[in-house]
Amino acid sequence: MKHLLFATLLLLPLSALADGATCACNTGNDYPTTARADYVLAYMNVNDGTQEALRRCSCSIDVIATILPYAEYDHADTVLRMQHLTGGYLAEEFRTDESKNIVRDLREAQAEAEVRCF
Repeated sequence: MKHLLFATLLLLPLSALADGATCACNTGNDYPTTARADYVLAYMNVNDGTQEALRRCSCSIDVIATILPYAEYDHADTVLRMQHLTGGYLAEEFRTDESKNIVRDLREAQAEAEVRCF
């Protein structure tokens, strides 16, 4: 039974490529798996959560990883999270022109991913 499960897991990536999925494989490898998984889960949560959404969301983070180094992505993600704080001086520190520029780079990478994956 273990061998069947292992064989099935090995074939999953091949079946994903066979259905026409695009892959930016072996690029942007400085992104930790947890960061990629968090992105895909969050993206799928706001989309329909189907297999097609999984493929597109995975493609999206792969494209972003080819454009932005992980440190820049992480910095922009942190700024975005802090901007969503409601009120207070701390949230205001993340609404500066510098913060907007950091987020702009991420938004541009996301726009490129949208074009390539959707």
